[in-house]
Amino acid sequence: MTADTLAAPRSPQSRDPHIRKKGPNLEKWGWLYMRISGVVLVVLIFGHLFSNLMVGDGIHALDWGFVAGKLANPFWQVWDILMLWLALIHGANGMRTIVNDYVTGETVRKTLVWAIFVAAGLLIVLGTLVVFAFDPCNGVTTDSAFWEACQAL
Repeated sequence: MTADTLAAPRSPQSRDPHIRKKGPNLEKWGWLYMRISGVVLVVLIFGHLFSNLMVGDGIHALDWGFVAGKLANPFWQVWDILMLWLALIHGANGMRTIVNDYVTGETVRKTLVWAIFVAAGLLIVLGTLVVFAFDPCNGVTTDSAFWEACQAL
């Protein structure tokens, strides 16, 4: 068989080390994740935009108090965490796909993929900490314009 022809669909696989024979098909699961997370992200993002920009006073209501109130609500905490996690993992997987498609050097490719996942992991940890550990009154002093609002909490 020459390089210009394809093997029959049911013929045994070659001994090429780049062809996976056993174990989970991670590329398939990554492909499915991209499709499912993309649909869920569209719902989450448009829900986020609608609740922030269209409900109530719209964009004029966006201030420190609005964000503090929203991050104090467990529903919006879960909403924001889902959006954060899905978006970062979706983006990191997309970048991994681009690196796998265009970077030919094995060492450079592995280093870039590693760096992408480290950056995504770090952003996920930091974003999760912000959402769950957010204290709107941290560092507010008696001189601050927010002092009275924090006293009411």
